[in-house]
Amino acid sequence: MSTLQATRPVQAAQILQLAVSTFSIEAEAILAMAQRLDDDFVQVVQRMLATRGRVVVTGMGKSGHVGRKIAATLASTGTPAFFVHPGEASHGDLGMVTADDVVLAISNSGESAEIAVLLPVLKRLGVPVVAMTGNRESAMARHADWVLNTHVDKEACPLNLAPTASTTAQMAMGDALAVALLEARGFKAEDFARSHPGGALGRRLLTHVADVMRAGDAVPRVLPNATFSALMREMSAKGMGAAAIVDAQGVLQGIFTDGDLRRRIEAGADLRHVTAGEVMYASPRQISPDALAADAAAMMEAHRITSVLVTDTDKHLVGIIHIGDLMRAKVI
Repeated sequence: MSTLQATRPVQAAQILQLAVSTFSIEAEAILAMAQRLDDDFVQVVQRMLATRGRVVVTGMGKSGHVGRKIAATLASTGTPAFFVHPGEASHGDLGMVTADDVVLAISNSGESAEIAVLLPVLKRLGVPVVAMTGNRESAMARHADWVLNTHVDKEACPLNLAPTASTTAQMAMGDALAVALLEARGFKAEDFARSHPGGALGRRLLTHVADVMRAGDAVPRVLPNATFSALMREMSAKGMGAAAIVDAQGVLQGIFTDGDLRRRIEAGADLRHVTAGEVMYASPRQISPDALAADAAAMMEAHRITSVLVTDTDKHLVGIIHIGDLMRAKVI
């Protein structure tokens, strides 16, 4: 039978106050940490930049969970990194670490027995060690080459036991490292996208018009002397709501859309004997196949159109991209 007391009723105001208090304590802890930043932080960033290997992050318990996140953030922002569980490291996984690496060891107390076992071995291997700890006098801090001080005065936990403010401080310090490193590396959005190809940003920054456009026979096109009936049949057959008008060499001359048709009918125009060249709009929106698909989406939004013609540098029609193509590719 559980030794926990029965749940007591808690007022809404008390619940909100506990949340606000948590935010306040953790925010104060981060701001205090910012005031303590010293040259060790600069040297750690410089050493991580210079390393020929990887940043190996390790930590036990909640610090280990934070460490996994820090390793993932570093790796996704241009600094090769991975997490090694200290318990597994002392049973063989330490073989993953080389003298070219930098170890980032995380422990609030700095007295984690599992990490303490590793420190002498890392020293013998010549691997530089960064200690992220809230205790500068700890064994881990004394054995480290640099110390990142994540001390907090108290946890947000009312019992001052559960790691809360301390893990928030660790997370913030890890983010500060990642941001400093990515800025120093000149890391750009395109670089981020390459490590996140399955995400929304990756699709926006890695998908080009040529990847999603319709080409070949799928592109609705007619010659300028095509009859209006032929123009309509081409539009209907290709289902794009538009057709390009090109010359005999495939050079773009203009476009005719469902909207153009509607406007001409509303104006009372007699379309029975006109040619495609006579009704086309001669300055259609165009985009290069090398452009980002996101740029095509922006063009459609800006001009309130649903498709854009794709042309090469000599204005030869090479494709068409429709808003539905962008949606299927999850660019928008």
